[in-house]
Amino acid sequence: MEEIITIDRMGYGAQAVGRLDNGKTVFVEGGAPGDVAAVEIVEDKPTFARARIARLEEASPLRAKPRCEAGATCGGCPWQHLAYDTQLDAKRANVVAALERTAKLDHERAEELVRPCLPSKRQWGYRNKLELGAAFDEHGTFQLGFHREGTHDIASPGICPLAHDAIAKAPKALRGALRFAQGSADLGIFRVGVRHSLRTGDLEVALWTNPGSFPRGHIAKTVKSAVKASSIVRVMADPGKARKIKGVETLDGKGCWEEQLGSASYLASAPSFFQVNTAQAEKLVACVIEGLGGRMAEDGPEGLDDLLIADLYAGGGTFSVPLAQAGAEVLAVEAAGSSVRDLRRNADLNRVDVEVIGGDAARELPELGDLDALVVDPPRAGLADGVVESIAAAEPTRVAYVSCDPATWARDVARFEACGYRLESVQPVDLFPQTYHVEVVSIFARLERRARKERP
Repeated sequence: MEEIITIDRMGYGAQAVGRLDNGKTVFVEGGAPGDVAAVEIVEDKPTFARARIARLEEASPLRAKPRCEAGATCGGCPWQHLAYDTQLDAKRANVVAALERTAKLDHERAEELVRPCLPSKRQWGYRNKLELGAAFDEHGTFQLGFHREGTHDIASPGICPLAHDAIAKAPKALRGALRFAQGSADLGIFRVGVRHSLRTGDLEVALWTNPGSFPRGHIAKTVKSAVKASSIVRVMADPGKARKIKGVETLDGKGCWEEQLGSASYLASAPSFFQVNTAQAEKLVACVIEGLGGRMAEDGPEGLDDLLIADLYAGGGTFSVPLAQAGAEVLAVEAAGSSVRDLRRNADLNRVDVEVIGGDAARELPELGDLDALVVDPPRAGLADGVVESIAAAEPTRVAYVSCDPATWARDVARFEACGYRLESVQPVDLFPQTYHVEVVSIFARLERRARKERP
């Protein structure tokens, strides 16, 4: 049975949100705010429903013409049917909604705190990295492509317009090359990562495989014939979510990937995380530096002289290096071994002093002592239980919290405000155009300022 509804807004997800005649919230894939659509219910739950658009009675003026033909099967650009300004407004609205719904802030304060979302200069062709799933299908054919969100299905588009031009056609090229190289054999390749830098020209291919024998030279030669790689590496790991890494070996080239972020250079090894939108990552760094009282000058960050700042979940040094460039004394905490090595290497590369602490943030934090400021950029799950309390015990005057998930971030906002900190500003940054994802840089200030202790 069909029902005609008006789409009200975008939710935090691929789907738009409207209401049925009975008042029930309905989630509609492919909808845009302002659409008047005839929808068919595909799932009816007690508190909500899901529907598909049977036909558009009146298309919203906020729609845009989709650019990626594979979007419906891949799921990598679920908001490509929205005008870019509409995407930005929806992302900001979702951050505001998270503060109201999860952090329990009143609407007026949430609206006042959240700034307009910082747009990406590149709305397509912005990704410096592609992560491809690999598997043999039921016919024994090697498949390489994108996992549709929430499934194990592999979509195999020929091109990805979200990626840099240099790697946009890599899925198709590598699929053909690896099919040829493997033949009917299964070499245990379950994932392929491709990274490219517009600034350095580096292009790295990382083959994730099961441990065991591997025709290194043959595969490297075949991959290099498909893409102009400056580095080809093999990451030996157990497949699955844990991805316990057993080793990394260079098959060809320099064995790492180099990127430039602002006035800093970074070397990243294959297992290590790096933001996928380089230009927008620079805006994240600027927001953090300025939020802690520094400034971005022409020759690099400055203005944090003599401050003791901890950087938790530091990765390869995205924030640690510019904090040190700005004059701070930096304590960087990171648990992943590959990132710890990258962090030390990047501090040396940029000639800055960073004290690198390899370990879990929750465990190491109580040992850091009194801090002037703190930066935290946790994984999607947010901060573990007890970490906010440990941060409060260290009494930093200001905290910069960078998040890729508004829901877990808003939960932690409530925790900070319960521990003597007040949320001062929230800056959404669009690192992922054509998707619902958004990064948030938030700044907290301690309500009771402590007397600063002199350090030896």
